[in-house]
Amino acid sequence: MNKKVILVGHFGVGKTSLVQQFVHSKFSEKYLTTIGVKIDKKVVEFDGHQMTLLIWDIAGETEQNSVSKSYKLGSHGIIYVFDVTRPSTYENLADQIDYLKSLLPNAPVQILGNKKDLISEEELESVTQAIGLPFKATSAKTGEYVEEAFIDLSKAML
Repeated sequence: MNKKVILVGHFGVGKTSLVQQFVHSKFSEKYLTTIGVKIDKKVVEFDGHQMTLLIWDIAGETEQNSVSKSYKLGSHGIIYVFDVTRPSTYENLADQIDYLKSLLPNAPVQILGNKKDLISEEELESVTQAIGLPFKATSAKTGEYVEEAFIDLSKAML
């Protein structure tokens, strides 16, 4: 069973790093801007099921409606990534999620606050209060909650 998953969010939030950590168990400090879309593939197994994820790492934009709809169409799941250290990447989070849900109403959405390793628990709590939406804190650098995020989304797509 093949499922298309898109990673979206502002530039520099760590979408590519999350994919690299998930697919290749690697992390690099080098910042490489994604141009257009980069596609990776990984087979996941959970609860007796096997699923091939086709992961579309889409170039970062401040507004999701400025990203080509053609990249998003046909997606079975969405991972929206923001940077817990940069408020500008989550200020309009609810609007961005609403837009994605209107475009892909049947696709489950997983919201990830990346770069958890760069802030304290107290700072993370204030981010949680500011956002008002459920999200999971991840670190592409340490791998914290990365595998689980993709597995949780896979379960939701099943």
